[in-house]
Amino acid sequence: MSEKKHKYITTTLPYVNADPHIGFALELLQADTLARHWRYLGHEVFFSTGTDEHGQKIAQKADEEGKSRQEYTNHFANEFNNLKESLQLSNDAFIRTTSDSHKEAAQEMWRRCDANGDIYKKKYTGLYCVGCELFYKESELDENKCCTIHDHPVEEVEEENYFFKLSNYSEKLIELLSDESRVLPDWQRKWALEFVKGGLEDLSISRHISRMDWGVPVPNDDEQVMYVWFDALTNYISTLGWPNQSGDFQKFWLDGETVQLAGKDQVRFQSIIWQAMLLSANIPTTDVVFYHGFINSGGQKMSKSLGNVISPYELVKKYGTDATRYLLLRHVHPTDDSDVTWEKMDEWYTANLVNGIGNLVARVTKMAESYDAFPAKNPADDWLLENSCVRAPLDAFDFQNALNQVWKKIGDVDQQIQETQPFKLIKEDEKKAVELVQFMVDEVYRIAYELKPFMPATSNLIIEAIRDKKKPENLFARLEK
Repeated sequence: MSEKKHKYITTTLPYVNADPHIGFALELLQADTLARHWRYLGHEVFFSTGTDEHGQKIAQKADEEGKSRQEYTNHFANEFNNLKESLQLSNDAFIRTTSDSHKEAAQEMWRRCDANGDIYKKKYTGLYCVGCELFYKESELDENKCCTIHDHPVEEVEEENYFFKLSNYSEKLIELLSDESRVLPDWQRKWALEFVKGGLEDLSISRHISRMDWGVPVPNDDEQVMYVWFDALTNYISTLGWPNQSGDFQKFWLDGETVQLAGKDQVRFQSIIWQAMLLSANIPTTDVVFYHGFINSGGQKMSKSLGNVISPYELVKKYGTDATRYLLLRHVHPTDDSDVTWEKMDEWYTANLVNGIGNLVARVTKMAESYDAFPAKNPADDWLLENSCVRAPLDAFDFQNALNQVWKKIGDVDQQIQETQPFKLIKEDEKKAVELVQFMVDEVYRIAYELKPFMPATSNLIIEAIRDKKKPENLFARLEK
């Protein structure tokens, strides 16, 4: 990661055809953690998220429920926007693709790609997945002609659409994807690179209004609407006020460092199609795209039919906001698939929060109160930043290892209490016992400081209690049996 003063970070936009799930909550929390971390380091940060609200799936769902498309999307957009309060997110923008400003930006993106000679119209017959809203080659499907993501047969579709000359950008994409810093983890970069080297086909970027009427109108053609991905991907710059070249777009996209977070099923869209669109429109490509894995439950992919879908709102209701942040950031691997169940989360919560940091903070601050052993001065912020154990892992997008480093410190202080037993030593050597407890308070203060990007409320409670020289209320309640 560079040290540019301005940093821009964005999640993907979830499709508003279902309630939020913890897979997207993970992405939000990863982005929020980085945004907070960069702000503590002194960077000016623009953190964006939002909702993707056009396309065939949305239209079908709205029609099934007897609602207008806008009414349907408004409901789910609110469900996703409410995650800001529930998860204590620090995002600066929440973009909706049904907003007028975004639709105008999507049309401007179309016009610029068209002016560059990269859009043309033709009749086409192809294999279409409604779930992905994407045409596939037969070689990309399984033996039953099903999309490997949605496990559902594709449809053969014939119509006249506009196409984007994705094939024009093979060489530039190969050059971009050969840069090891542009895509993380590296195996996703290699997959994208091999995909491009295997040959790119031009991309259908519109749908006839008779088949799909819920989308951004194609400029100068009332019979076509934009393919949902061409529309939605433009959000990454429309949220910054583009096509206005000044203001946030100038500061964060042109002059700053740009980082996108996405799920591992997004590589084709984020690191190939979107980057080609930017190249066509003569806009700088994204500096870094980071891909996380999926969250499964009980060894199976989460699905409504299996009844194993876990809502982030359910997690917050049971464990609290900071505990939810902890569970997803430490116990879900940053890039590999992870398995999460309620039983596992109960164990992690009790062992590492109730009996871990919660118990440690209570013991140390209680001793400090009893022995009048709070230090007169706490470690300076500059020193804490310079000696942070989470800085290097976070610079590598390794959220799990960053928190492992913090919990190692928690374990070290716990072990020190067991070995030195200041509660006994106070009777034999009061001065030494007080010095020991003061050292432990400083260590707990440092631990709290390290937790700022991950568990901001918990961090603040501990820091304020130590500054006020008192034991805080219990940080994490025991689960009811």
